[in-house]
This record gives sequence, structure tokens and C-alpha cells, in this order.
Amino acid sequence: MILQILVALPVAVGVLLAAGGRWLPRPVVDAAATATVVAVTVLATVVLVRSSGSPEVTWLGGWKPDTGVGIPLVADPFAAGLAFVVAVLTLAALMFSWRFFTEVHAIFHTLMLLFLAAMCVFAFTGDLFDAFVFFELMSVVAFVLAGYRSEEPATVHGALNFGIVNSLGAYLTLTGIALVYARTGQLGFAMVGQTIPRHDDGLVTTAFVLICTGFLVKAGAVPFHFWLADAHAVAPTPVCVLFSGVMVELGVYAVARTYWTMFDGLVPLRGLAILGVATALLGGVMCVMQRHIKRLLACSTISHVGFMTTAVAMADPHALTGIAFYLAGHAGVKSALFLGAGALLNRFETVDEHELHGRGRDMRVTSVVFLLGGLGLAGLPPSGMWAGKALIEHASLEAGWWWLALGAALASALTAGAVLRVWARVFRGAGHRDAHTEEHEEPETQTHTPLLRLPWTMLAPGLLLLGAALVLGLVPGRGIASAAESFADPGAYAALVLHGVAPSTTAEPPHPWTISGLFTAAVSIGLAVLVAALGLRGLRRYRPVRAVAARLHDLHSGHVGDYAAWLVAGVALLALLTAV
Repeated sequence: MILQILVALPVAVGVLLAAGGRWLPRPVVDAAATATVVAVTVLATVVLVRSSGSPEVTWLGGWKPDTGVGIPLVADPFAAGLAFVVAVLTLAALMFSWRFFTEVHAIFHTLMLLFLAAMCVFAFTGDLFDAFVFFELMSVVAFVLAGYRSEEPATVHGALNFGIVNSLGAYLTLTGIALVYARTGQLGFAMVGQTIPRHDDGLVTTAFVLICTGFLVKAGAVPFHFWLADAHAVAPTPVCVLFSGVMVELGVYAVARTYWTMFDGLVPLRGLAILGVATALLGGVMCVMQRHIKRLLACSTISHVGFMTTAVAMADPHALTGIAFYLAGHAGVKSALFLGAGALLNRFETVDEHELHGRGRDMRVTSVVFLLGGLGLAGLPPSGMWAGKALIEHASLEAGWWWLALGAALASALTAGAVLRVWARVFRGAGHRDAHTEEHEEPETQTHTPLLRLPWTMLAPGLLLLGAALVLGLVPGRGIASAAESFADPGAYAALVLHGVAPSTTAEPPHPWTISGLFTAAVSIGLAVLVAALGLRGLRRYRPVRAVAARLHDLHSGHVGDYAAWLVAGVALLALLTAV
């Protein structure tokens, strides 16, 4: 029953606010929405604690597995952990929005609550078609939130690109689901895994590619990533917290869940690995090239999602343990950085790095957020991103993927160096100020009079998220390793869903506190400082850098037709790499 309440509560309150919120004072609407998210966070915490010993499985409507039409909600540790992250980030976003918006309608709170519910169900569902349904609900709400300032043309443009590209990906996912149903007559993850042909089957490979395409579009993997920076640039800052902090990561989670429950051992993941590496490196290069801080952070998200995607392609439980640490650490760090960008936007009505040159000297808390956030992206011990990267790199060396450690260090250095460059230029006045503005966007803030002193509701969420992310590596990894081992065992998942048998594992993960783990962290931080220093000197002065920047700008044209063409090319490439 707890899972149904966790999902139904935000939907019910959201409907009530949509119906009657226009007649309620703003503080009442804020309080009702926030109290609902607090309740969901408490419920998610209870589910997470229970999941380690006795994962809960609820069959909606009382339908049982033997009927063939049952829809289960499965609260295994990974799903419960994601739901907890979703609830915490939604709470932080709502708290920040209290003073960020001077005027906001109750429909915004309704959308945030529906977004919360859709993401939670997407994490919990054990049914492939149900996953698609809530994938679409999550997407529709995200489109509206991205275009919340619909009176501005740039906002409508970014939201339309987001909506069209993600809808095309969803149609491909639905086609893949139809192929799976045609082959097995089942839609439940566990049931499909039990009945799908265990031999080389072109239809099965095609289904895997099509299903994963929609999820990779949501994750922002290359070459499906073009919509992501456009959407983040125009979406309100509290919405960006959810977009970058957890929504795109749900795409990676969906690919991993789809593979291990249904296609384990049936399809190679080399294509996923290649796309993941390309995503990590291209995202890092794009990040360094940005001066619009929200776009910069969005490109950083692309890069880190690429690293997680590559780790999924290893199909290794130890790598999954690292992904869990990395995902949680990234959620905290990136959300804090977006909230810091929102604070700058509220104060100065711009997020252009050069326009903000030296103007943030008195914003000490926000300065700390950017400094520690940049170091966190580089893998500062004992952060969750450091622990996750150390575990993934250990698994990659055991698998012979020595190149993954080099790629991870380079991608981390590029993204972290870009954030540290922003910190040095905006909050310390370092480097030069380029008066030429390459791309200027109207301020998104709904605060008519910028706040000279930021209230605690705009400062505390980022500090708490950042603090938690920076100490996450101290959490014992045994429970997470056991959860990863169960996640990567299709038989254990099927036994849990179909027979109610809780998995029993005693996995021992490699400890991140190793000489190699600390050494790679030091290398990444050193390279990040070097990237920041070079950025402050003005990389655009060099002709090769200008040529690369111009080419990347041309590729990211903003034309949805171009993005759709890249999506088609990406599907063909993924299919080719998976089939050969």
C-alpha cells in the first residue's frame, strides 16, 4: 500500500491545486505543495530502508502474475534509491522557488507534483508498457515546465525542440515494445525475461535498439543530445534541478533495467559503450566552449551521463555499484550548481559568464557552491562522484577497458575546469572580460526586483545537497554492492517479482580508498585547474579552438529538422554497432 500512496498523494494534491489553486493565497499553495513533497520524501525513505531486507512488490488492481496482465510496482534498492533522489531534489527545487518567483501560478506546483509522481512510477514499474506510459507522462510535464515562460519566443523554441525530439524517441520505444510483445506475448520485465528466445534473433536485437533509443534520447546521449542544452537554457532554474539532477539519469537507469531484466546475454553492448565515450568527451568539449552558465552546466550533464552509459555497457555488478555512487553524487553536485546559477540570475538578471565578471565577490555562499561543486565534478574525495568513478575504473581495469580511466579523467577535467573557470571569473574577478556577447537570452527570473540578500530558502537547499554529495563516499558500500548484484541478476529479479522471494547476496565491492583511486582523483583535479587557467587566458584566441567552437555551433543549429536527422542517424549507428 505504501507504494500506491507514494504515487497517488502528489497526483491527488496536484489535481486539487490545479482546480482550486487560483483562489488560494500564494503561501498556502507553496505550503501545500511542499508538505506533499515532504510526505513523499518520508515515504520514499521508508521504502528505501525496507528495500535492502524485504523489497516490496505491489500488483496494481490485485492482478497476479499468472493472469498475464498484472502491472507490478517493484521497490528494489535501486528503484527505491532513485525515488528517494527524485523526492529530495523536488523538495529542494520547491523550496528554492518560494522566493525565486515573485509571481507564480498554482499550475506550476501541479506540474512539479505530477513530474514527481511520474518519475517515481517510472523507477518502480516492473512492466515495459507501463514504463512507456509514465515515460510519456514525465515527458509531457517536462515539455510544459521547459516552456513555462511561453511569452518568450526562445522559450517556446527550446521547449518545442525538447518535445519533438523526445516524442520521436518515444515512438521508437513504443515500436520496440510492440516487437517484444509480438515475440513473447508478455509486457512485464520479469515475464519477458523468462519467455524471450535465448538465441540469436534479429527481431530481439531490433527491439532492444528501438526501446533503448527513446531512453537514450531522454538521457541526452550523443547523437540524441541536441535538445538538452536548449531545454536547460530556457527552463526555470528549479526545473533544471530535476532535469539535470535526475530526469536524464532515469534514461540511463531505464537502459540498464531493460538490458538486465530482458536482454541479458542476448545483445552485445559495444554500441552503447562507443556512444557513451563519445557523449562523455563531446559533452566535456562543449562544456568548455560555453559562456552561458546554464548551458555550460547542461553540457556537463551530457558528459557525465556519457560516463555512466559507458559503465552500464560494461555489464558488471561492480561497475553498477560505482554508477549508484556516481549518480547520487552527480545529482547533489549538479543540483547545487544549478541553484547557484539561479541565485546569480536572480541577483544580476543574467547568467553570461563575462557579463558577471567580478560581480559575485560578495556572494560568499554561492561562491563556495561553485568552488566545491567544480571540485566535486573533478572527483574530490570523499565525494560520491569520486567513489563512483574509482569503483567504475577498478572494474574497467579488471575487464581490460584501460582506456575508460583516461576518458573519465579527461571528461571530468573538462567539465570541472569549466565550472572552476566560472568561479574564478565571476566570484574572484580573474581573467579578462569579453564585452562581446555571443548569445544573450532574456532573464528567466520572475522576480521583478532582484534580491540584494538571498534568503535562506534559496541558499540552504544547494548547501545541503552539495554537502551530502561531498561526503557520500564515506557511506559503506556493502549494501549498494549487494543491490547491484541483485540488479544484474535476471533470475533474482524474476524470483522477487513473480514469486516474492527476496534476493540474498553478500557482495563485497572493491573499496574506493585505494592508491589508484586517490591518484586518479588528484590527476583529474590537477587537469581541471589547468583547464580553468587556460580558459581564463582566453582559448578563443587560438585559431584551432575557434574552428572547433564554430563547427560545434553549426552542428547545434537549433533547427528541429537537423536534430531529427541526427536521431535517425543515431538509431542506425546504434543498430549497426549492436548487430555486428
